[in-house]
Amino acid sequence: MGASFPFIGDEAHVNETLKLLAIFAHPDDESLGVGSTLAKYAAEGVEIYLVCATRGERGWMGDEKDNPGLKELGNIRERELLCAAETLGIKKVYFLDYLDGDVDQADPKEMIEKIAAVIRVAISFGPDGAYGHPDHIAISQFSLGACTLAADSSFADAKRLSPYRVSKFYYFMNTADLVNRYSGVFGDVRMEVDGAVRFFVAWDDWLHTTVIDGSAYWRTAREAVNCHKSQVSAYGVLNDLSEEKSVELWGKRTYYRVFSLVNGGRDVEADFFAGLR
Repeated sequence: MGASFPFIGDEAHVNETLKLLAIFAHPDDESLGVGSTLAKYAAEGVEIYLVCATRGERGWMGDEKDNPGLKELGNIRERELLCAAETLGIKKVYFLDYLDGDVDQADPKEMIEKIAAVIRVAISFGPDGAYGHPDHIAISQFSLGACTLAADSSFADAKRLSPYRVSKFYYFMNTADLVNRYSGVFGDVRMEVDGAVRFFVAWDDWLHTTVIDGSAYWRTAREAVNCHKSQVSAYGVLNDLSEEKSVELWGKRTYYRVFSLVNGGRDVEADFFAGLR
């Protein structure tokens, strides 16, 4: 299921099957952030693909003396991500092969070209990176750049692909309600970057354009999170939540439609593929 770039996604230009690409920075971003959304669409027959910029090599959660090192932890977290992907129904995972913590130092041209090779309808972090994580912010910027590049005929010629205008692109956004629910489970998530403290950013409710109800798939989302066993010290508490609290935490996800070639206006979507089906 896992693959490294380069990838030439010729079949994506021919097949009429609906496809959704999730673009994130680390293993577990997909499950913790949008797991129920991905599981819902996979169950409905949409082909789900995941681009992961790193293997989470610096995400050791245990005693530092037991840290297996960058390479081995990367191998562990790769296996965990493939487990989560299978659980969620993701068809294929593409690793960009960047080092955890260094995504914002990647060569923009190289990174954007890698993503543009597979992008169609896509979701990623918003410009705030959910809670200011530099890797999350960087992958958001690169994803938007890739949406533009996919339609560039000079890039298409170089890759032997037909130019393709991405139909729709979304940011996963934190509502105030979701921030409160996350904080109630994980505590006050903060990180210091360049001397400034960053934390979860809540978007005003009027900004959201799309709400995907994955309530029926909350168990699948939690099961995918449990695949990330190296992170269990941080996430284990999720298994102690009641069904009611679990549905509240995993059920609905809110998005901001960055652009769309097929619909607009103030009506709140309940489907990424509104206007495309």
